[in-house]
Amino acid sequence: MYPDNYRYTKDHEWLRVEGEAGTVGITFHAQKELGDIVYVDLPKAGTTVEKGASFGSVESVKAVSEVYSPVSGEVLAINELLATAPEKVNEDAHGEGWLITLKLRDAGEIKDLMTAAEYASYVEAES
Repeated sequence: MYPDNYRYTKDHEWLRVEGEAGTVGITFHAQKELGDIVYVDLPKAGTTVEKGASFGSVESVKAVSEVYSPVSGEVLAINELLATAPEKVNEDAHGEGWLITLKLRDAGEIKDLMTAAEYASYVEAES
């Protein structure tokens, strides 16, 4: 359910690293808890984000939830598809429903994130 090559936060975001860039999204668990997502607010490319700081929000029929950056960096791209199809986050949270891509400032921050197995245990303990 949670890809092994991703890293996870306790706030239910994921990070997939490819070279000096990292793609960020919310986890399957997070989208399931939120329910039907109707709007996604993302920063503009070029924005600097800090590890643990909010960079946008996801609005569902139940609530609006802040999204926090798992690492620090500069936004290289946002998922433009979500402007017209926010439901992609529900349909494919770990794929087409990605939120932003960052240029990583400090790859060492990745070590502070959970592995897929650790995140699965964390979610199970939360329930």
